[in-house]
Amino acid sequence: MNAVERLYKGFAASDPGEILASLHPDFTGVVSAGMPLGVGGVHRGPEAMLRDCWGVVFQHLDTGPQPEEQVWSGAGRVVVLGHYRGTARATGRAHEAAFVHDLHLRDGLIVKLVQVTDTARWAEALTGESTT
Repeated sequence: MNAVERLYKGFAASDPGEILASLHPDFTGVVSAGMPLGVGGVHRGPEAMLRDCWGVVFQHLDTGPQPEEQVWSGAGRVVVLGHYRGTARATGRAHEAAFVHDLHLRDGLIVKLVQVTDTARWAEALTGESTT
């Protein structure tokens, strides 16, 4: 199993150890500006990404990325397209937002993840109010 498969398997299983095992020690996560909960921006290091981004998100939403397509550009880069799907814990509102993950690999591990997502869908699920 490669690091990309391992990352999404870890998300599907809600397994922080599996997620961390897919990430390079020099990992950087770039999360879409406008993400609610203050998680947008740059997160440096696997543990920082898990604690300050993914952990915060999972406290508020029962959600996860569901990859639908992978487009490889050589051995060191893949673009993953899919949707986040789940439910906001406080509102009970269904959550679905398209995403693109631009993943860069080094030494067989993910060293950089750039996320592009529909941040309005995240906000709607969390607040229960339409942003459109």
